[in-house]
Amino acid sequence: MSKITVPLTEKKCQSAKHTEGGKNRLFDGGGLYLELMPTGSKIWRHKFTRPNGAENRLTYGPYPEIGILEARKKREVTRELLREGKDPAVLRELGRSKSTQSANDTFERIAREWYDLNKPKWVARHSQNILARLEKDIFTEIGQLPVSDISHPIMLATIRKIETRGAFDIARRTLQLSRQVFDYAIITQRAQINPCIALNKVLKPYKKGHFPSIAPKEIPQFLAALNGPDARLHKLTRLATNLLMLTFVRTGELIKSTWDEYDFEKAQWVIASERMKMGRDHIVPLSRQAMDILHEIKKLVGNSPYVLPSIAKPKKHMSECTILNAIKRIGYKGHMTGHGFRSLAMTTLKEEVGYSHEIVDRQLAHAPGDKLGRAYDRTEYLKERRKMMQDWADYLDKVGGKKSAN
Repeated sequence: MSKITVPLTEKKCQSAKHTEGGKNRLFDGGGLYLELMPTGSKIWRHKFTRPNGAENRLTYGPYPEIGILEARKKREVTRELLREGKDPAVLRELGRSKSTQSANDTFERIAREWYDLNKPKWVARHSQNILARLEKDIFTEIGQLPVSDISHPIMLATIRKIETRGAFDIARRTLQLSRQVFDYAIITQRAQINPCIALNKVLKPYKKGHFPSIAPKEIPQFLAALNGPDARLHKLTRLATNLLMLTFVRTGELIKSTWDEYDFEKAQWVIASERMKMGRDHIVPLSRQAMDILHEIKKLVGNSPYVLPSIAKPKKHMSECTILNAIKRIGYKGHMTGHGFRSLAMTTLKEEVGYSHEIVDRQLAHAPGDKLGRAYDRTEYLKERRKMMQDWADYLDKVGGKKSAN
C-alpha cells in the first residue's frame, strides 16, 4: 500500500527548518517538494520521469518568493507537458537559450551586422555618414536594448529627441535607416515587428529648402565684391572661392582635393569615386582661368598635399566654413552659399550661355534617371563639357569686366 502524501500548508512551510541528519524534503504530492537547505533557504523542486524513462528534477525557485499555489501551478504545467509526451527539461533549456540569444541580439549588434553587410556597396563618405548617424542618435538611446523589445513608443521617443534640436531632416533619415535595420532583424528571425512603420506620419512636418543662390544678373556685383579691395579676404580664401565658382563642384570635393588628382597637361581634374556622392569617378575639365588660379595657389601652398590647406592648420585641408564665411563677409549672407554656385551655373549656362540641360547636369555629376544613362562611361559629353567650362569662365570674365585671353 503506497504512502499517502498530505499537501503542504503555508504554516508548515514557514516553520520548517533544516536539521542535520533529518528529513529535509517536505513533499506536496505529484513529485513537488520543498527542499530545506543548510543555509536556511527553502527551494521548490519537482521530481519527475522523463519520456525516455530517466528521472529528472526541475527547480521552480525559492520559498516564500514562490508560494505554494504558484509552485503547484508550475507542477501542473510540467505534468501536462509530460502527458503530451514532451520533455520539460529540454523545453526549459531551449527557453533559456532563446532568452539569452534575445538579450544578446541588441539593436546595436543587429545594426552593425546590417551595416557590415551593406558597406561594400556604399561609397566611403556615405557609409561613414550612416554609421555616424546611428552612433550619435540611435545607439546612445536604444543600442543596448534587445531588438525584439523595442516598441513603437520607444522608437518614437528616440526620433522625437532628434527633432527637439531642430534636426528634422536628420530625424527622418535616421528613422529610415532604423527601419532598414528592423527589416533585417525580421528577415534573420531576431524580431517580429518593425516599430518604425508608420512613424513618419506622426513626425513634425518638414520641407527641405534649397541652398541660397544669387540670380545670373547679380554675378557682376558678386564678383566685384569678392575680388575688390574692400573684401579683406586672405588670398588663398579668395582664390578658393573663385575656383569653386569656376568648377561648381561641391565644396567638400574642392577643399579635400589633392594635387595628384589634377592633370595639368590635359587640363582636367579627376575626382575619385570614393569622394563623389554618386560613387563614380568624375572629370572636371579646367578652363584657362581655373588653371591660372591653380598655378597661383601652388606658389602659395608649396609642398602641401592639399590644393587648399587650412590657413591655421596647414597639415589639414581648408574648412567648408572658410568659403561660406568669405561669402558672408562680402555681404551675401543668406543670399549665397558654396553649394549655391551649382544652381547658379545650371541656370546661367542654360539661360544665358545656351547649353542643354543634359550637358550641364552631367558636369554637376548628377545621376542619370534611367538605367541606360547610369551605364554610360564617365566621359560622356566630355568634349562638350570641355567647351562649356571654358565658355563659363569666359562668361564670368565678361560680366565681371575682365578681358579673357583667346
